[in-house]
Amino acid sequence: MKTLLKKTLIAAVFAICLAGLAKADLPGRINAIINSQKGVHFSVRIMRADSGKTVYSHKATNGLVPASNMKIIVTAAALKYLGPDYQYETEVGLCGDTLVVIGSGDPLLGDERTDLKYGRENDWIFKDIAERLKRKEIQTVNDIVVDTTIFDDERVHPSWPRDDLNRWYACEVSGLTFNDNCIDVTAKNTGRRVAISIKPQTNFVEIINEVEPISEGTSAVGAYRNLTPNKITIRGKCRKEAGPFYVAIERPAAFFGVLLAESLARAGINVTGQVIEKPVADNCDVKVFAEYTTLIRDCLARCNKRSLNLAAEALLKTIAAKCNPTGKNGSWPDGRAKLSQYLVELGIDEDEFYIDDGSGLSSQNRLSANAVIKVLLDIYKSPNWDLYKDSLAVGGVDGTIDKYFKEEKYKGRVFGKTGYIRGVRAFSGTCSTADGDYIFSILTNKTNGQTRKAIYDIAKAIVDHADI
Repeated sequence: MKTLLKKTLIAAVFAICLAGLAKADLPGRINAIINSQKGVHFSVRIMRADSGKTVYSHKATNGLVPASNMKIIVTAAALKYLGPDYQYETEVGLCGDTLVVIGSGDPLLGDERTDLKYGRENDWIFKDIAERLKRKEIQTVNDIVVDTTIFDDERVHPSWPRDDLNRWYACEVSGLTFNDNCIDVTAKNTGRRVAISIKPQTNFVEIINEVEPISEGTSAVGAYRNLTPNKITIRGKCRKEAGPFYVAIERPAAFFGVLLAESLARAGINVTGQVIEKPVADNCDVKVFAEYTTLIRDCLARCNKRSLNLAAEALLKTIAAKCNPTGKNGSWPDGRAKLSQYLVELGIDEDEFYIDDGSGLSSQNRLSANAVIKVLLDIYKSPNWDLYKDSLAVGGVDGTIDKYFKEEKYKGRVFGKTGYIRGVRAFSGTCSTADGDYIFSILTNKTNGQTRKAIYDIAKAIVDHADI
């Protein structure tokens, strides 16, 4: 009996020692992952959320290009400067016989995922405006004025790649938006020709169809801009069907106004004037008859779960506008200043960051893992943590990591924001473990085809380490 007890105690002590060794070896495991990525630059920091104790660090104060991890900074700053109860309010009213739409900078008007969440048709807002006018027995309006002065008129960021400006992720940023400021294009081979359809259907854009029908091979169809705004050439080869793919349009507020005019015409309401993008005149007493709201939590989720660049840039410019005395004219320079102020107030050295845009599309941005960690820890300690955590992608469940961390051990326990542009991979967030929450930031530059796996393996190592 004594011998059995002695063996049991030895086994228990041995197991405890093994667990201690495994916990202590987290740095060794991560170092091995980093060392396997020859030529890749890493900035990494991992800490316990409860105590703020760092459990791993590798060049944590080095500023690297963060790609969409820049959205962590923007969404955190949005909660600081706008608050968790903030909502965008787009107003529609009448000034005499002029229909007025006053943009609020809302990036999610007509956003497909948001409309799906609330069970709305994509063009619901136009139908609602028409119905409200009919209830007022209004059958004719003159001009449609769209006021976008909540933001400045710099709609394209100067650092964005010129070749990307027709892509959905580089769409123009305006005080009034619709459908992520894109059209959805589909090409379909009908036998003798290829038919091009767009959604929403509108005369705002002119489509030049140069797609060739083929009977075998792979479909490859793309959209190209012309010197004429919103004149789009579709080229390529189509065997059966290609798309839908998303093409960014120019002058988003005018896009909204034309779609509204076309919808009113279909509803039997005449528009006798023009769509005009300008500020509402000071002497115009607008009688508002409709307000359309979007919660900040929806913007945070579109920003962080599915990385909608437009949502990030709109939040940055909204912060700028609301911090201006006039409450208008939100700009990239003013937004960058407020984000920089936020980071400095958190005690982050100015050598560790450079803010250029809000989405991370610009390769001029710089962040250190230490900067990202301090931002996440600041939110973690605030009353807004649950709201913010809900905005992050969840491993094996939703967002940009829904196809990863699907193993039972990791599923639903890794919450994070991914980041990717050419040569850059990033992943930051939190791991929920049996040993408590861990906050992590992993930024990499000069990446290769295996870097994403390496980053995710580091996140798995955190869970493995804490669960022992």
